[in-house]
Amino acid sequence: MPLEEAKARARDQDLDLVEVGASADPPVTRIMDWGKVKFDREKKARESRRKTVVIDVKEVKFRPTIGENDFNIKLNRAIGFLEKGKKVKVTVFFRYRQLRRPELGTQILDKVTELTAEVAEVEIRSRLEGRQMTMVLNPKSVVTKEQLAAPKEQPDSPAP
Repeated sequence: MPLEEAKARARDQDLDLVEVGASADPPVTRIMDWGKVKFDREKKARESRRKTVVIDVKEVKFRPTIGENDFNIKLNRAIGFLEKGKKVKVTVFFRYRQLRRPELGTQILDKVTELTAEVAEVEIRSRLEGRQMTMVLNPKSVVTKEQLAAPKEQPDSPAP
């Protein structure tokens, strides 16, 4: 069909003439409501963005020579992130001569793993990479402080 006749038909139906196959000879066109098609595509894109889950990763940095109080503060911050359902990347950062004692970083990571065992599990544990040693903790489940503090109830045993 000639182009002018196709344009006239589209105008009569209050629709748009859209080129579907430009590489074909002759080019393939279709009469459709382009605004509706465009809206449906945007709607699908919004739906797919809404269904995506954003994994939030928080980082807590330690040094090999960290003091006990500083360690506890950073550990509590990491536990707070885990309780909110976020992943935590624990990094031990080495400087200068500390690189000669990587076992200090391993001890810190072991201590963090041990103290967060109730709320987290180790997802990734790496060796010394450059000047840092990293570990990623995954929350076991979203656990509140009240649930941790409450004693676990034992089921009643049947009476003899």
